[in-house]
Amino acid sequence: MTKAAAADATAVTDEDRLRADFYVLLSLLLTKAPDQAMLDQIAALDGDKSELGQGIALLAHLAASFTPDDAAREYNALFIGLGRGELLPYASYYLTGFLNEKPLALLRDHMAKLGLERDPQVKEPEDHIAALCEMMAGLITGDLGVSLDVADQHAFFNTHLATWAGHFFTDLEGAKGAKLYAPVGTIGRLFIEIEIEAFRLDG
Repeated sequence: MTKAAAADATAVTDEDRLRADFYVLLSLLLTKAPDQAMLDQIAALDGDKSELGQGIALLAHLAASFTPDDAAREYNALFIGLGRGELLPYASYYLTGFLNEKPLALLRDHMAKLGLERDPQVKEPEDHIAALCEMMAGLITGDLGVSLDVADQHAFFNTHLATWAGHFFTDLEGAKGAKLYAPVGTIGRLFIEIEIEAFRLDG
C-alpha cells in the first residue's frame, strides 16, 4: 500500500499502538510465509493465560520448530496451491462467493477518499486479508499518511473487515493444512472479536 500525501500528526496511544501491532503481525504472516528472521521474532513472543495469550504462546512454540521451507510449504498449500489454495482470503469471496466483486469496489472507493493507493508491485486485489490488516494498522498509527479517529476507524473496520474476517480466521484455525497457521487463525479470530466489542463500546 502506498502512502497518502501528508501524514496526520495525531498522537498514538499505547493501546492503539498495541492494536496496530496485532494488525501488523497478522498482515506480515498472511502476506507471505515467514523467513528465518521472522520465525525467530515470533518464537520470542510471550503469551499469558488468556485465550489470546495461549494462541500467541502456541504460535511462538511452533515458530521455534519450523524452518522457512516448512512455513513456505504450508503457506503455499493454504493460500496458493495448484490453481488455488485451501482458503481464498478475500472479502469479495467471503461475502459474495466470487473474486473481484462489489466489496472490492467499495474498498477501492474508500481508499480513494482516504488518499490511499495500491502498491503497483502488489498483484493481489486490495481486499486480501493481509492488505486490509496493513491498512488498519496504518490508519491507526498514521504510517500510511493519514490517521483516523475512532469513529472513522470503526467505519472502515465495520465495512471492510467485521463482516467476514472472523469467518476467515475461523476457517484458517480449522484448515486441514494448517499447523503453524492454526494459531494465526486463533489469534486473528479473537482479535477481531475484541475489535468488534471495543468499537461497540466506543460507539
